[in-house]
Formats: sequence, C-alpha cells, structure tokens
Amino acid sequence: MKHFFFLLIVASTEVFQLSAADTDQQTTARSEVLDLAGAFQNDGFKLRDGTWYGQVSKGHSQTLQVNLYSGNAYWFAAANANGAAGLTVSVFDDQGKPVDFQTYQKDNKAAAGFSPDASGLYFVEVSSSGSTPTTFCLIYSYK
Repeated sequence: MKHFFFLLIVASTEVFQLSAADTDQQTTARSEVLDLAGAFQNDGFKLRDGTWYGQVSKGHSQTLQVNLYSGNAYWFAAANANGAAGLTVSVFDDQGKPVDFQTYQKDNKAAAGFSPDASGLYFVEVSSSGSTPTTFCLIYSYK
C-alpha cells in the first residue's frame, strides 16, 4: 500500500498548481470553495496562502503533501466547478494511513478538519465518485 500511495503523490505533483491565469472552471471552483471556507473563518480560522487546482474522477484522486503543526487545527476545503456531488477530502499521515478527521460534504463541496497530535508531513487527498473528470479547487485554513 505504501508504494501505491507514493505513486499517487508523484503523479499528482504536476496536477496541483498555483496559477496566475485561472480558467473559467478554476475561477468557479475557487468561488465555490471560498463560500465554504467563509464558515470556517467565522469560527476563527485563517486562510492559508495558496490555492491548488486539479481534476478528479472516480478512481483518479489527487494528493497534496503538507507540513502541519501540533497545537493547530486545520480545515482542508474543496469544491468542484460543475456542481456535481461526490467530492471528498481525506487526510493521511506520513505513512499513508488515514488519520481521524472531521468530514463535511454537501453538493459540490467537501472538507476535512484535522488537529494533528504530532507536527510533520501529512497528505490531503481529493477524490470524486463521479465518472466524469471535474476541476476542483482546494484551500486550507488554520487556527
């Protein structure tokens, strides 16, 4: 399982991107995810700089590597551009094992809330149950 998870990470590094010239789908997905992140801001979370875009479909998830710090709480939020349901966000430790996190999923939006016990490397996976590829935007907030 570790080897397969590593391959997902390598494959996804080219898909996640910071972009100066967003496409219409990226702009739509970003607008949608900012609506969701606003709810976390109301609870005292601050948006982290950076926006990640990618495409997901059933069986083709994308994974982002992040450094997290114990004592902080995080929400990783994603939304897709086409309004389709079935988007999920998951968090894994540095060994590729799922960690205990809170979930949110509604319509074309999903989020995972996590407070690490130990500082270090973690992986955030965005996946979809839809068979048609969809563009998504991922942002995260912390407090």
